[in-house]
Amino acid sequence: MQEIRVELTDHPKPKPTAADKLEFGTFFTDHMFVMNYDEGEGWHDARIVPFGPIELSPAAMCLHYGQSVFEGMKAYRAVDGRVLLFRPDKNMARLNSSNDRLCIPLIDEKFCEKAIEKLVSIEKDWIPSAEGTSLYIRPFIIGIDPHIGVHPARHLVFIILCCPVGAYYPEGLNPVKIYVEKNYVRAVRGGMGYTKTAGNYAASLKAQDEAEKQNYTQVLWLDGVERKYIEEVGTMNVFFVIGDEIVTPELQGSILPGITRMSSIELLKSWGMNVVERKISIDELAEAARNGRLKEAFGTGTAAVISPIGHLKWGDEIMDINNGEIGPISQRLYDTLTGIQWGKIKDTFGWTVEVK
Repeated sequence: MQEIRVELTDHPKPKPTAADKLEFGTFFTDHMFVMNYDEGEGWHDARIVPFGPIELSPAAMCLHYGQSVFEGMKAYRAVDGRVLLFRPDKNMARLNSSNDRLCIPLIDEKFCEKAIEKLVSIEKDWIPSAEGTSLYIRPFIIGIDPHIGVHPARHLVFIILCCPVGAYYPEGLNPVKIYVEKNYVRAVRGGMGYTKTAGNYAASLKAQDEAEKQNYTQVLWLDGVERKYIEEVGTMNVFFVIGDEIVTPELQGSILPGITRMSSIELLKSWGMNVVERKISIDELAEAARNGRLKEAFGTGTAAVISPIGHLKWGDEIMDINNGEIGPISQRLYDTLTGIQWGKIKDTFGWTVEVK
């Protein structure tokens, strides 16, 4: 396992002090992790250096052909002062799944977990301690060959950035309003929907813009073939409590396999609840809303953890869910997941990793 060279900044930045001013993805810490890949040499020159611009050719392949993958994870300041990561091994495994789909050389997952731990340890003073805050961690890989031509990059760079964050949604834990997209599609089976790649998010921008114009927080995507099966929200996986069943769309290659989704399913099963991964159509959901069987809806994701959905707009039909209030299952999941992440609840699953 290669060594990680460390170069500390001579000019540390002032750290944000007001937790309510921590706009997501705006303030970056003093340092970043960088590692290069060159064909014939592999991944090499792992280093932690002062945060700053990177030099990139205007012909860099990532700018023209989108060979780019990323992850999203967090470090938490526990109530006893410890610094905890949440299932970093799953993030690195998913990064390699994305790498494989985009012809990016695989990373050493264990080494990259250690790199994250080392970077977070250096930046631990940036981790806020106020309720609901954390340090967001963004690992990403881009192809940097200065070449106009469609083929897998032979030269790449892996970078990890960190930024202190507050709540992802301005609504906080209050239920959000979601717009069901009917005109555009995000992904299809056989494509890249199951990866975290820049192109998936570029594909969502038009619909997200339309949703915001109608005063909706996010977009709920339907499948790209039949345009009737629910897939995911723009930044979250999605769950519905219908009768005595908790339903989430099954993973078929067009939906991101979320770490929070996985953890929620494992928690729900451990509580003896009837959670099912299956196809669910927007028609089935609307009918459940009409007859009063749709009791709760919520999204799951690293950024928001659990985001209750209080209102769905599908064409001219409005589905108001649980009187626009958070439901008991959503609340229990949020309390348990954040309790584990912030060290308030004993981690009986072995999900957290302490950063020394």
